[in-house]
Amino acid sequence: MPSEPLVAQHVLEFPGGYTRTTGPVIGRFLTELRDGRIVGVRTADDRVLVPPLEYDPGTGEPVTDDYVEVGPAGTVQSWAWVEEPRKGHPLDRPFAWALVKLDGADTSLVHAVDAPGVKAMRPGLRVRPRWKPESERVGHITDIACFVPEVTTMVSVVRAEYSIQPGRSLARFLEGVRDGIFIAGRCTRCDKVYVPFRTTCPQCGSVIGEELELPDTGTVTTFAINNLPDPRAPEVPFVSAYIMIDGADVPMIALMGDVPAHEVRQGMRVKAVWVPPEERTLSMTNIRWFAPTGEPDVEL
Repeated sequence: MPSEPLVAQHVLEFPGGYTRTTGPVIGRFLTELRDGRIVGVRTADDRVLVPPLEYDPGTGEPVTDDYVEVGPAGTVQSWAWVEEPRKGHPLDRPFAWALVKLDGADTSLVHAVDAPGVKAMRPGLRVRPRWKPESERVGHITDIACFVPEVTTMVSVVRAEYSIQPGRSLARFLEGVRDGIFIAGRCTRCDKVYVPFRTTCPQCGSVIGEELELPDTGTVTTFAINNLPDPRAPEVPFVSAYIMIDGADVPMIALMGDVPAHEVRQGMRVKAVWVPPEERTLSMTNIRWFAPTGEPDVEL
């Protein structure tokens, strides 16, 4: 039988911690972090280094003694997503390591960004530091708990309650829909048939006095495929279509159902699908949608 692999656990530790001096430049940077500020140092050629360095990495010359407060906001230059944080990472949920160029700086700082998801990360994302409470700051880069995206959008609940009272023509049409029929009006002057029913002709302005009962079948004249949810729709994507009811001269808009969205076409023959009579009210919701009849298409 194969023997178990030999494993020996070792721990490398500096009792009391490893101590090193920070020097005047990094020491100034960390002291400012403890006080809730981020500073860089200016080089001889007027560049601001953040974090500050003792020597200009481009020329090797000592930096000046000119410390500049930067940020606190900045812009993400590049980033890497951490889907499964490990022990010792600054956050216990997915986050990004990012190069953040703080406002007023010429170099970038590496730090964690607490983004709401990988799709929220992008070059150019504006971020701000989330500081630890003042009592917990010790003069360490972790005094900045992380960076977070600036607020660029907000969600407001929009809800309005109002009552409407239908006019005589709409009320008459809804009475017909409650009874499972379409009531239309015929203009005796220009001979146009309108559904929904109306009391005046939009073409010639004449009063419409003649009512007609039209069938619940018609033809799709044009349509749109919708990919956003709608509580009235049978599924997503769904189709809203203009349907010319048989005998009418103008189309009415309605939902399509019982057919895949990609199969709806102009000229398709359709029929209304009604809710049961006992569930009907004075509302267009009495028509669930229009569904294909299976008849040959009509040439438009």
